[in-house]
Amino acid sequence: MIYWAPLLHFYQPPTQLHWVLRKVCVESYRPLVELFTDLPHAKVTININAVLTEMLYDHGYNDVLRGIKELARRGQVEFTGSGIYHPILPLIPQSEMERQISQNHKTNKHLLEKVYEPKGFFPPEMCYSKEIMKPIVDSGHHWIILSGVACPVPWPTNVIHQIDVKGSKVAVFFRDNILSNKISFHNIDAPGFIEHLKQVQKSQKGKGDIYVVTAMDAETFGHHIQGWEKIFLAKVYQSLERDADAPNKFASKPTAPAASGPGHDQSRITAGQHDGFLQLREVTEGKDIKAVTISELLDIFPRGETIEPRTSSWSTELSDIEEGNPYPLWNSPDNRIHQYLWEHMEIAMAMVNKAVAVAKDNTAKQYADNARTLLDAAMHSDQFWWASRRPWWDPNLIHRGLTKQREVVLNAYKAISMSNCSPKIKREFYYKVAAARHISNKIVDEIFMTP
Repeated sequence: MIYWAPLLHFYQPPTQLHWVLRKVCVESYRPLVELFTDLPHAKVTININAVLTEMLYDHGYNDVLRGIKELARRGQVEFTGSGIYHPILPLIPQSEMERQISQNHKTNKHLLEKVYEPKGFFPPEMCYSKEIMKPIVDSGHHWIILSGVACPVPWPTNVIHQIDVKGSKVAVFFRDNILSNKISFHNIDAPGFIEHLKQVQKSQKGKGDIYVVTAMDAETFGHHIQGWEKIFLAKVYQSLERDADAPNKFASKPTAPAASGPGHDQSRITAGQHDGFLQLREVTEGKDIKAVTISELLDIFPRGETIEPRTSSWSTELSDIEEGNPYPLWNSPDNRIHQYLWEHMEIAMAMVNKAVAVAKDNTAKQYADNARTLLDAAMHSDQFWWASRRPWWDPNLIHRGLTKQREVVLNAYKAISMSNCSPKIKREFYYKVAAARHISNKIVDEIFMTP
């Protein structure tokens, strides 16, 4: 038997515009909920960062939340933990990791209610370093999913390796990067996917049951690639369905020619029609392949070695690791905007810590509380991603991230200046304000000068 464990990652940044959120809901989130509702045998692991859960609630898309909750109640969906605002965990202090993880759980538990019981953990962008493991274990998670490039040993297909965290063993699953990217970038169709899984099993002859884990943005289906949830995802699940007489609601043929290109929040591809889609094999073809949640794999496969994964992300290549650049889309040493953004973030964090410590009266404390809350959102990853130029670049989204950070500095210094701390401390932190302003101007200059 081949066990296929798919993961879908739902996320929008705190700077997202309402009309974009509406578009993603209409094109992707609602169709995905409908798909899984109409295919009761289909299972999936979901990461939904609580910033998005809260945005869906605040913007009136409660039907999406209700649908996801019902799917979880039916046992088709399991959830993972993560960081509330999708920060790059290895690049922030441990106290901030702990806060992001706990706030993510608290918010999702409130809005998704009792069905939200995550066993596993999805680090944003699958960014890993060994330092992130303690807060993950301390918050009660039993497994983590990482990029395939993080695997330092022969590829596991019939055992589940573990990470040792001060005596606690945490299961680690590795995303099949090649297969996941083929799906994400429209380079494989449903029959080709089924055949790929079977070829994997043939290559592992003698190992018995095997598993494959895929993971990608949920927005891939319907938003990045129009109709992809019907043309690919539904057809794969239907090919795995036991009941050959099950009605095929998603059997309509695609009509538009395909376009190629990477997908993310602003990209859109129209899925195409070709012979592979029209020659989908009989439903019974997938009878030796079963879709499961990732946690179900823990009950099927034995534990393997205790390993230490490579420091990496799901956008990291081996050459990046060799060059000492494990997070190239978020903190590349040769990317000036990355470096300036992180310098600015360090000042903002230092100012928030001081503001919280010295603000005692109500007015100062209000500014300190504002700064503390704003800092959480300011850590979101998108400002760095859109500055990566690998190949993604968007001046407006970089600037929105910078604006979030500047609001932190403003409120933190107001708290410090209105507190009873000494003039020396106030002067010291005003110098930090001046330094932050200088760095902010450098970032804006870089945005202006970069074509």
